[in-house]
Amino acid sequence: MIQPAERVHSVQEYYFSRKLKEVAQLNAEGQDIISLAIGSPDMPPSPQTIDKLCEVAHDPKAHGYQPTSGIPELRQAMVGFYKKTYGVEVDWKTEIQPIIGSKEGIMYATLAFCNPGDEVLIPDPGYPTYTAINNIFGTKITYYNLREDNGWQPDFEELEQKDLSRVKVMWTNYPNMPTGGNARRETFERLVDFARRHDIVVVNDNPYSLILNQHPMSIMQVPGAKDCCIEFNSMSKSHNMPGWRMAMMVSNRDYISWMFKIQSNIENGTFRGIQLAAAEAFNTNSDEWHRVNNIENYGRRRAIAEQVMTALDCTFDPHQVGMFLWGRIPDSYENVEELTEKVLHEARVFITPGFIFGNNGKRYIRISLCAKDEKIKEALERINAWKSKNK
Repeated sequence: MIQPAERVHSVQEYYFSRKLKEVAQLNAEGQDIISLAIGSPDMPPSPQTIDKLCEVAHDPKAHGYQPTSGIPELRQAMVGFYKKTYGVEVDWKTEIQPIIGSKEGIMYATLAFCNPGDEVLIPDPGYPTYTAINNIFGTKITYYNLREDNGWQPDFEELEQKDLSRVKVMWTNYPNMPTGGNARRETFERLVDFARRHDIVVVNDNPYSLILNQHPMSIMQVPGAKDCCIEFNSMSKSHNMPGWRMAMMVSNRDYISWMFKIQSNIENGTFRGIQLAAAEAFNTNSDEWHRVNNIENYGRRRAIAEQVMTALDCTFDPHQVGMFLWGRIPDSYENVEELTEKVLHEARVFITPGFIFGNNGKRYIRISLCAKDEKIKEALERINAWKSKNK
């Protein structure tokens, strides 16, 4: 009798994949659930980005296979983005590589640097895919703590107490998801020093640096970071292009070449129209476009989401950044699902329980800002009505 590979048993169906089926069923029953759970921007890309895609799609010569390495126009535009946004110089030929998303990048980095049984450091709380992919590939996972009283930054004294002899990769994510902890120059400097002293590759996942953040940062701003670090960046959040699947890896020539060797055996190049449209977005989306879309729009929504948090008697850090709001639940709830399930089934609002991000998220909820202002306002009204009914 055929059985699946052992790795199938090492992972569970992604939480949102499973939970969205339940929400779909509730909607089919007429419940009209408002989702404040998923971080998928609901706004379109800039008009010039869409126009470029349509223009190229009409070219009969544009539909063949494209190089996995990415066309020069895209690579050069990505390098221009790093120079303009972070002041970081990157060689477009050897130090940057387009990929279709951070999930894929996590896979390429893990395969390029880790043998089965090697160890990786993963933040708790953190993006669940770090854990899932490393489970699939048989690496040993050691979690390191992020805590609210430390601004959700790594505790380097605690890290130094660990046996690091078999650690190959350390995963970081600043600005942080789910907590909204912002990037700090001091943290990046300490990460680069940590990587050098322990021969560890630090991979910083950086898709949120432009969202509700006046001072975007990159770990590559630290001198020497390129020698021992990798950074992922993405257009999904910063340019309203989640479904376009366009991201990048930045590092030194050797690291990029090793990861590209893996990538080239797994995927082919993205459609030329998407690559040229992405280059157009990098080259033409103005500071004003980013201000309106990434600061003002999310700022309005954030103000309403803070009212939702307050209505739920949750506490939160008003200085967090990114497209989510992270808050601690009241002590009166035994666990976070007691709150989120009541809100889902009684107030008809879907918010994310923090336990899916790790043990240190068990007393927290996450609210997505990827819903129209009026929908977040309606969610607030439903929650207030639910609270009044249950006084």
